[in-house]
Amino acid sequence: MPAETLDELVALCKRRGFIFPGSEIYGGLQGTYDYGPLGVELKNNLKQAWWRRNVYERDDMEGLDASILTHRLVLHYSGHEATFADPMVDNRITKKRYRLDHLLKDQPEEVLRRLYRAMEVEEGNFHALVQAMMASPERAGGAMTAAQVLDPASGEPGDWTPPRYFNMMFKTYVGPVEEEAALAYLRPETAQGIFINFKNVLDATSRKLPFGIAQIGKAFRNEITPRNFIFRVREFEQMEIEYFVRPGEDEYWHRYWVEERLKWWQEMGLSRENLVPYQQPPEELAHYAKATVDILYRFPHGLEELEGIANRTDFDLGSHTKDQEALGITAKVLKNEHSTQRLAYRDPETGKWFVPYVIEPSAGVDRGVLALLAEAFTREELPSGEERIVLKLKPQLAPIKVAVIPLVKNRPEITEYAKRLKARLLGLGLGRVVYEDTGNIGKAYRRHDEVGTPFAITVDYDTIGQSKDGTTKLKDTVTVRDRDTMEQIRLHVDELEGFLREKLRW
Repeated sequence: MPAETLDELVALCKRRGFIFPGSEIYGGLQGTYDYGPLGVELKNNLKQAWWRRNVYERDDMEGLDASILTHRLVLHYSGHEATFADPMVDNRITKKRYRLDHLLKDQPEEVLRRLYRAMEVEEGNFHALVQAMMASPERAGGAMTAAQVLDPASGEPGDWTPPRYFNMMFKTYVGPVEEEAALAYLRPETAQGIFINFKNVLDATSRKLPFGIAQIGKAFRNEITPRNFIFRVREFEQMEIEYFVRPGEDEYWHRYWVEERLKWWQEMGLSRENLVPYQQPPEELAHYAKATVDILYRFPHGLEELEGIANRTDFDLGSHTKDQEALGITAKVLKNEHSTQRLAYRDPETGKWFVPYVIEPSAGVDRGVLALLAEAFTREELPSGEERIVLKLKPQLAPIKVAVIPLVKNRPEITEYAKRLKARLLGLGLGRVVYEDTGNIGKAYRRHDEVGTPFAITVDYDTIGQSKDGTTKLKDTVTVRDRDTMEQIRLHVDELEGFLREKLRW
């Protein structure tokens, strides 16, 4: 069976070196995690698969790696300084602080019913309830206390403050003096680096519409209440595409990218039953979006967003371009008094300048890793009555592709052969190959089952020409064990390259 609780995954990740709490020896830093030896391999494999599909295999995509430190004006004109905020509320009794919408979602139904009545909002319209509470914060704080909203930390009703907005961007200062003129931000998303480089990429590549710019990179959000392991953290990684299209063609391309991204996640090993497309209703849309479809995944902690595909219209390029008045921008944007570049496209047939619309598929790398682990985690009962835990990851994504195991560790002929074979397989460039010298073949198999290694190759007495029957007919052959079926076949070492290339090919 798959992982039933998040705790199972957390325990596996810590035990086997996938993910560790950040700054753990000093008590930890909430909302940060460190990827261990196996976690970094899985994460890199996922990113490489995404890059290969979206950049290398397409003829309409370019790559970018923009700066993490971001000029204040970029995030001023994008709207982040004014709107990139979450609703926050405090319990005066426990001194705990929560994100309002998350707190309310976890409340019993009778508590929510009392809140709906107090705020005079139609029961069941959760988004409207949060909006009403933020519009009347003093009333909302009193209503929460009267409705006996429970504090998750204590399980008791709280004495709640009026909710208020909290801007989630991390500030820093560029240079030696902490002054207003030196203010900058750690980017809260990778998207803005793509938009402000639109003209640079267009000039350098002479691309024609439609085309996209892809980027993988770190982003930072000062989340009020990080939670659910690596699902909601303060430092995370995104895989984003900004796909530029002609106005009028945007709805077609939005549908295209929704289907494309659903297909890709299934190819990564996520089941279609666990992937749920969710069309955001108008009241939930971001201020820049014409339409957004979230790809939700059934995580152990619930159905949550894995990736969002948004039709952002001409808002982004329109926000950062100069000559706004001359470009017929349809989105509502701030008047830009600082930009030095025209972020627009000149129609090669008519010569007319216009601002392209953009479709944005944006996925969280960390959420992708968590989904892969949740999907792959399998607890099986063996015919012997024993139980094994196996990560049934796609072989191409597995942190370790092959484990080479000597049957015994006290015979130099066997161990040296295994080491030479490991070096030979590593030279194929298929991914990480390890030499596993535990001295106990059964424990080695179980360990590699648990970390998702698809193939275990055993070097034994037959391999070195010392078969029990006294013959050498099996010399230079090894056993290859399949992780999922536990079946073993015997192959000549010269056959391994073809076998592994076929099994690990996308």
